[in-house]
Amino acid sequence: MGDQPLYNILMYSHDTYGLGHIRRTMAIAGHLRSSSTNILILTGSPIAGRFSLPENVDFVRIPGMIKKTNDEYQSLSIRINPEHALNIRKSIISATAKSFRPDLFIVDKEPLGLKREVLPVLKWLKKHSPHTKTILGLRDIMDDRDTIRRDWKHKKVYRYLDELYSEIWVYGRQDIYDSAVEYDIPTSVQAKMFFTGYLPRKVSSEKTIRKTRKKFCVRGSEKMVVVTAGGGGDGFKMMDTYLAMHELHTVSGINSILVTGPFMPKEQRRHLAKRARPYPIKVLPFYPRMEEVFGAADLVVAMGGYNTFCEVMSQATPTLIIPRETPRKEQLLRAQALNKQKLIDFIPWSELQAEHLHKKLYAMLNNLETYRETISGFKLDGISFIKSRMKRFRESRS
Repeated sequence: MGDQPLYNILMYSHDTYGLGHIRRTMAIAGHLRSSSTNILILTGSPIAGRFSLPENVDFVRIPGMIKKTNDEYQSLSIRINPEHALNIRKSIISATAKSFRPDLFIVDKEPLGLKREVLPVLKWLKKHSPHTKTILGLRDIMDDRDTIRRDWKHKKVYRYLDELYSEIWVYGRQDIYDSAVEYDIPTSVQAKMFFTGYLPRKVSSEKTIRKTRKKFCVRGSEKMVVVTAGGGGDGFKMMDTYLAMHELHTVSGINSILVTGPFMPKEQRRHLAKRARPYPIKVLPFYPRMEEVFGAADLVVAMGGYNTFCEVMSQATPTLIIPRETPRKEQLLRAQALNKQKLIDFIPWSELQAEHLHKKLYAMLNNLETYRETISGFKLDGISFIKSRMKRFRESRS
């Protein structure tokens, strides 16, 4: 165990839909764990169990909820009314926090949790466990400025950021998107706000890359293109257009892997798989080690969520982003900001057609080196920042 006293980290990830929150939380946990650091993750993700957990990391599954409208949720799997499901979640969250007694509590994205379910815990920790550091972890871009300002005013978030959080960590760079300004963060809160930099992911070795290309039958000078829709709930149009491109044009020298995501409806997945058969295209619902296929790919076509961006940048793989624009503008804003830095290229959702995709894809495939060069100068230093903060917290405790 070494000389270091045990340090407990509790992480909350509300996970109503998609893979983003749980993947970001797992990535941070994987880097922070050690023989003297326990990490417990509270998550509502229905697929948390599909990820292999590293040593000293475990999770507590709270009943899943799914968004119906911006303010309405329903239970994901069990047939009980939403209020009842929320009460169960609240009880589990509170009981876990009180028994685990974390030294560090990291809340992902939702300052007060889903429907304010984390608020009681934040208040309890402030009163009964004042040594616990409470952190709000935000991705680089949440949504457009007006939506966030309105939402946070309405939910009194600004007040709670001031009173209940020790620090706010933004997993991005202020020079790329300045959320302090965009979201009108009060000066008192800005004083404890840190831009950590982007979060790096596991990088594939040369050997793994060769093995992965071989596994997917990519030969010699063939290009490997990976198309991913994240969780996949809203990725059908992108995949459909990618297949339409093959149906309308001669696409040569490309071997494609389409990862639909586990939340794409089954009939849509079957429809895509059937249409892909005549071409060198493999359709998979889920791939647990996306870093391996991203590392092996020559080009990635993706929807542009936060995690996908961190994963492709970690592998230094050129990427074409097709950002969705509903229910949030976050992906579009990210694509525009990163395109300014010449890190990625993008096609707006409204301009997504087979013709346009074909043109853009080949333009990028013929210019891969330029993209790789720009990416190689882009640092993902979020984890080293978080580790240095944690070291300070631990030192101040002892």
